[in-house]
Amino acid sequence: MTEIKPHAAHWGYFDAVVENGRVVAARPFGRDPFPGTLIEGMPDLVHAPCRIDRPYIREGWLAGRRQGVQRGQDRFVPASWDQVTRLVAEEVARVRAEHGHASILGGSYGWASAGRFHHARSQLQRFLGLGGGYTAQVTNYSYGAGMTLMPHILGTNDPVTGPATDWRSIVKHARLMLCFGGLPLKNGLVTAGGGGAHEYVPMMKAAVEAGLRFVNIGPDRGAAADFLGAEWVPIRPGGDAAMVLAMIHAIVAAGLEDRDFLARCTEGWEKLRAYVMGEAEDGVAKTPEWAEPLCEIPAATIRALALEAAAKPTMVTATWSVQRAEHGEQPWWALVGLASVLGGIGKPGLGIAFGYGSINGMGTSRRELPSVSLPATRNPAGAFIPVARVTELLERPGEVLRYNGRDILLPDTRLVFWSGGNPFHHHQDLNRLSRALARTETIVVSEPWWTAIARQADIVLPATTTLERNDIASSSRDRFVRAMHQAVPPQGMARNDHDIFADIADALGYRERFTEQRDEGAWLRHLYDRFRRACAALGEEVPEFDRFWAEGHIEFARPEQDFVSFEDFARDPQAAPLATPSGKVELYSETIAGFGDEGVPGHPVWKAPREWLGGDLSRHPLHLLSDQPATRLHGQLDPARVARASKIQGREPIRMNPADAAARGLAGGDIVRVFNDRGACLAGVVVTENLRPGVVAMSTGAWWDPQETEAGPLCVHGNPNVLTQDVGTSPLGQGCAAQSCLVQVEAWRGPLPEVRVHRPPEIAEAG
Repeated sequence: MTEIKPHAAHWGYFDAVVENGRVVAARPFGRDPFPGTLIEGMPDLVHAPCRIDRPYIREGWLAGRRQGVQRGQDRFVPASWDQVTRLVAEEVARVRAEHGHASILGGSYGWASAGRFHHARSQLQRFLGLGGGYTAQVTNYSYGAGMTLMPHILGTNDPVTGPATDWRSIVKHARLMLCFGGLPLKNGLVTAGGGGAHEYVPMMKAAVEAGLRFVNIGPDRGAAADFLGAEWVPIRPGGDAAMVLAMIHAIVAAGLEDRDFLARCTEGWEKLRAYVMGEAEDGVAKTPEWAEPLCEIPAATIRALALEAAAKPTMVTATWSVQRAEHGEQPWWALVGLASVLGGIGKPGLGIAFGYGSINGMGTSRRELPSVSLPATRNPAGAFIPVARVTELLERPGEVLRYNGRDILLPDTRLVFWSGGNPFHHHQDLNRLSRALARTETIVVSEPWWTAIARQADIVLPATTTLERNDIASSSRDRFVRAMHQAVPPQGMARNDHDIFADIADALGYRERFTEQRDEGAWLRHLYDRFRRACAALGEEVPEFDRFWAEGHIEFARPEQDFVSFEDFARDPQAAPLATPSGKVELYSETIAGFGDEGVPGHPVWKAPREWLGGDLSRHPLHLLSDQPATRLHGQLDPARVARASKIQGREPIRMNPADAAARGLAGGDIVRVFNDRGACLAGVVVTENLRPGVVAMSTGAWWDPQETEAGPLCVHGNPNVLTQDVGTSPLGQGCAAQSCLVQVEAWRGPLPEVRVHRPPEIAEAG
């Protein structure tokens, strides 16, 4: 018997094909104009050999080997749900009583499911918040520095997260698009909360047909599709801010700055201008000649691009990856300065946005409507850290972390509760993270698969996959809402997070407050009805729940009017001020200057990274870029067929320029050791002229598989985050700085170690 079940994932809506109780295929959603291939891996995930089949407890934890113990080496002991529910409840109660609510870290990174009810992070935070509180995580790894900066200078994160000026407007009005970091096609396959329409590629093709000229400013030519016909400006990684400041200088020196916009709509232009023109304290004019040795782009090219942008209607954009570097706030701030000098902010098709090349839905024409979501739960403890600083939290209890103008007192973390995410994918310097986790007393993980964080856990709670439960997919970046029908029963002893937390809350005495006396079906109706009422208040009628569930999706009409960011503000800044202290674009921020943080003055500046090709290259002469993979979403789908097919002898590929490969005697298909002082991993060589010399690139997401060798710990699978440095972008944003990383590459001469991470760890007999 064959059944077809409507469903959704972050990489697209699909219909699950079920035969004899197994998911055997995933068919693209019929309304999707450009579906990707990632959904093909969904059956592999449900029935993967690395599924966690039942609850487990680390053998050493049961024997009392807890704080100070390096995880990941012990066997796991099978347990019953009653046993782990009781143990988790007792441990949560003990830690709260002995150390306080903030000593529990509620860790999660909400990509686990496109479904909004079974959103693991929301369920975990609801459970911990109703129980008294926890230490939360704010911002994100993707654009954490930028999302902290933008409210200071633009009063909003809309240019980062959307809504952004839509592509229809760009097609009609722009004639030049400066793309710092390119416009990678692979990122357009992904939408948080699911996507019914992958419109990224069709929109870019329409722009090409309209005559829009693209310029890809980045070290990777492949970050712009061939059909764009983009000019490639192979900038040195870390040199973006220098190049942008030099472009501003060239425009001002030519007298082409938009003085009307700068006078009406910006605050602090005089101070930024003085810095750029060499009239400030450092006395250095930020000319194209000054920038050339920093960004390794000829001064003539910098000047020509600047003057072309001043002469043509221009859209300026940057990927999220540009700010994932040391001093990552600076290039984004400088780009706002460039867009202000050009005067395009608020004009149709022009201005500034971050993320057109980072996620599907940026620039999609849609009406801003509410999305289906589980309401946020208050955290009574009030404690938080920026998400990328979790290792510091564990290493420095009682010390102060500087973030966004405030001092955060780091609590003494005794219990880590992680649900629906894998920090051993997202985080940097994984060997250091593993050592830091040893400082905790207990790690509890709810997870469907034996990922790295599950292997580091003390108590493992097997969670269902998305295809084993009912839910609703909804995204603010997409004009569809999707019913997600359960396709197969829970595999093994897996349970959904809501039911897991409800039972633990019951043991702690607050089940009724957690469930509000609703099961899965009642919650879905409740959340949908809230969404329906909110839509009705905006004049948008949506069908009642039963009709929606039967039909499988809702499609909202595209608005007739093009959306233009900051249009009302640019027309009349006094009538429609920004949510900044001045009500204007703050090219100089008194607020940020007042924080007094070293290296973060009140306007954008050039700051040399500690790790870059302009520094000491005697031991580690290659700059490593760690980008989002084309074959999976972060670490999700790594065991599935699309990701497996991309591996080289089971290892993650590393892309190299032919000159760098030849200098090391390497050829395509060779296995290499990639290393620096933080760690080492294996990788398979791909030789390509798309990377500038001196730069190598590995995608993130290969599951961390550390094994001991004579040379020290080695990830035999190829996770580049054993190499990336775990430092904040600056005291302002404290974002991920993974893109500032130097490495060396050498041929691997020894026997090739087996990759073990896609099968379960060693299991002990139940006692």
